[in-house]
Amino acid sequence: QVQLVESGGGLVQPGGSLRLSCAASGSISSITRMDWYRQAPGKQRELVASITRGGSTNYADSVEGRFTISRDNAWNMVYLQMNSLKPEDTADYYCKAAAPLLAYWGQGTQVTVSS
Repeated sequence: QVQLVESGGGLVQPGGSLRLSCAASGSISSITRMDWYRQAPGKQRELVASITRGGSTNYADSVEGRFTISRDNAWNMVYLQMNSLKPEDTADYYCKAAAPLLAYWGQGTQVTVSS
């Protein structure tokens, strides 16, 4: 089992920055990849960014160049640095841990980009 807890969401003005954190605990050694997803009201959940155990990263086109995913070496924490935020980035953001045949989700943290 893996437990995930997100934090760092909030209200920010357009053009501002936020850093989301995802704290992982439990069977961390089983995790092969960590993802950040988001879900805006009335829309499907979408993949925002991924990072593998080897450090390879991948981003949605909509956030490329503005968001950065990173992790600590122990795989205890995963971060999403979000810069140049836009109103369309408003959503609930979720951390997901992928393990062989299993996936774990956090409870989400809300991000609102508004003036």
